[in-house]
Amino acid sequence: MSAEPTPLLHTPLHDLHLALGARMVPFAGYAMPVQYPKGLLHEHQHTRRAAGLFDVSHMGQITLHGPDAAAALESLMPMDVLGLGQHRQRYGLLLNNDGGILDDLMFVNRGSDLYLVVNGACKHADLAHLQARIGQRCSVQPHFERALLALQGPLAAQALQRLLPEVHALVFMTGMPARWEGADLYITRSGYTGEDGFEIGLPAEAARAFAEALLRQPEVEPVGLGARNSLRLEAGLCLYGQDIDTTTTPAEAALGWAIQKVRRSGGARAGGFPGAERVLAQLDGREPPSRLRVGLRALQRVPVREPAALHLPGADAPVGHVTSGLLSPTLDQPIAMGYVARDHTATGTVLHAIVRGKPVPTEVVPLPFVTPRYHRG
Repeated sequence: MSAEPTPLLHTPLHDLHLALGARMVPFAGYAMPVQYPKGLLHEHQHTRRAAGLFDVSHMGQITLHGPDAAAALESLMPMDVLGLGQHRQRYGLLLNNDGGILDDLMFVNRGSDLYLVVNGACKHADLAHLQARIGQRCSVQPHFERALLALQGPLAAQALQRLLPEVHALVFMTGMPARWEGADLYITRSGYTGEDGFEIGLPAEAARAFAEALLRQPEVEPVGLGARNSLRLEAGLCLYGQDIDTTTTPAEAALGWAIQKVRRSGGARAGGFPGAERVLAQLDGREPPSRLRVGLRALQRVPVREPAALHLPGADAPVGHVTSGLLSPTLDQPIAMGYVARDHTATGTVLHAIVRGKPVPTEVVPLPFVTPRYHRG
């Protein structure tokens, strides 16, 4: 007798998605909107020219409390947590003992606590990992019941300021508390699209009213998971479980930029995190990784999707594989990311992606594909 399937969870905006005509799909254990009636292409382009509203409440919000919280978190990540200023945000990587990536996340020093936003599919494992590894050094509190919205696009600030005028003071990778109609919010100027934008954590009971208030702004339209994926790929950003996972290290994933000097070889607080010996040896060149994540552009109008193998022209053995790929709505050409043997990662290298048994010439190109437009002040 087969087991009953686990029922999908609903975000606080589930009824609103249905009212807006969203097509719902399973994602990270939730029923999530993949697109709305106007379609993925419209949603993508609208976010690039105006402002798109995303429900990302499936992601996990966690806080760390206590005087040792920053040092404790540093023991699990190769990032500078102790040196992070109040209401400043950083990108982080939780690592296993081999230097593989357990999850990527955002973290903010809010003064009274450290506020983490982790991936939805990893949040329960992340919480258990944090509690097991540093739960004796600080309080680790989940807030999985809270909603999280992302407002992204060049007109996002214009729209949000009508509801919360104070957000004009934020710049990229900073945050602030706010109140709206009695609800406590925390807002960061960041996101997953390469555009200017904001992520807004708020109580579940306030989420629908706040989302509807944003959707009444002329710049704002709802956007689903489909366009979220195409926007993040154009921005050269990784999807956990697809472009990075426990088998990839920060150097292999071309994420060395996220590791500050103070945690690297020769830094004041070098090492001291899981997998440090391997991670630092790869970053400082003592043991360079054998493969690297690269950008790819197909030279024919044929979408190259994961998990297509990548070969040198005329060679039988693969030198890599595609992890994400699609037809870019902004560039109107096929783009992809993947891992390629280090000797074949130079810009301009031509590889053959095997698509339905046929080779498609594909060129290694720099990331990101679309220049970010973050608001740095």
